[in-house]
Amino acid sequence: MTEFWLISAPGEKTCQQTWEQMMVATTRNNILSTNNKFNIPDLKVGTLDVLVGLSDDLAKLDSFTEGVVKKVAHYMADVLEDSRDKVQENLLANGVDLVTYITRFQWDMAKYPIKQSLKNISEIISKQLSQIDNDLKARASSYNNLKGNLQNLERKNAGSLQTRSLADIVKKEDFVLDSEYLVTMLVVVPKTSYADWQKTYETLSEMVVPRSTNLLFEDNDCGLFSVTLFQKAIDDFRHKARENKFTVRDFQYNEQEMNADKEQMTRLSTDKKKQFGPLVRWLKVNFSEAFIAWIHIKALRVFVESVLRYGLPVNFLAMLLQPNKKNMKKLREVLNDLYKHLDSSAAAIIDSAMDIPGLNLSQQEYYPYVYYKIDCNLLDFK
Repeated sequence: MTEFWLISAPGEKTCQQTWEQMMVATTRNNILSTNNKFNIPDLKVGTLDVLVGLSDDLAKLDSFTEGVVKKVAHYMADVLEDSRDKVQENLLANGVDLVTYITRFQWDMAKYPIKQSLKNISEIISKQLSQIDNDLKARASSYNNLKGNLQNLERKNAGSLQTRSLADIVKKEDFVLDSEYLVTMLVVVPKTSYADWQKTYETLSEMVVPRSTNLLFEDNDCGLFSVTLFQKAIDDFRHKARENKFTVRDFQYNEQEMNADKEQMTRLSTDKKKQFGPLVRWLKVNFSEAFIAWIHIKALRVFVESVLRYGLPVNFLAMLLQPNKKNMKKLREVLNDLYKHLDSSAAAIIDSAMDIPGLNLSQQEYYPYVYYKIDCNLLDFK
């Protein structure tokens, strides 16, 4: 279960008392959640007007940042070709797994100095995330183009004999070259028609060289045969072959063109390998940066919302709950009982919602305590 509930409640006589009350309520009869204190430093409060505006701005920044975190994670999965173990082991924050980072969260004073105003801190994060988002678009576009071109070439070199490139199948000695009169054609014959081919190919047109056919290559369904004939008979031969369900491939042996194709494939393959390592490193570093920024935004939101709800002086405790999946409904009820005195209007909404089956409040989740969800399941692996 990688869902966390980040909540806050006002300090009773002390914040430790708030903590103990919550621990007793959620673990006394049944362990409803695994709990940690969530340390938020003494941030600058500013004016009420600024806090109200910031509350909206942070909500938007939160969803934008979550989007960037998920995009980087999904692109990591694309680049690592969806090998799930490798993806998860690369999705770290500050070198540790995400659950460890969240449960041991420490504010990063160097990146987000707490002497700055809350607005400035949110602007630092916003700029940082926009930069990561733009860089990701540019890097993904470059790598995807390379990968796409390589896949197109690989597709040309795979597939059925009817359509695939023949450059890596045929050799120079399979062809009559530099002849004024003769030409070698390549014909795709279904395996079930090999006997027919051998019986009829010499008579498909007048000027076919007797006993000139050779089987050059086979796949599961067909074989590729060469046959030599006079150039003036090409059109007639092609027409008769089609009537007999043999496919003449348009192919002229050109060593330079074939080598150019092979070189392009080698070059693209080398370029992809060259870009792969630095790209994975960039994704690891920037996933970590984006995820860390996201959790700092959650901390900012809890701080701002707690001051707006519980008032000044600042006196609240932020707590991180990892719900036991089977007991999520029960945990919600216990928390509502514990904190309903904080906001009677929220308690009334919740009580009425519990009476009306099918009413979904998740669109505007509002509880008597401050609440934000953090979902670490960033990859929807099927």
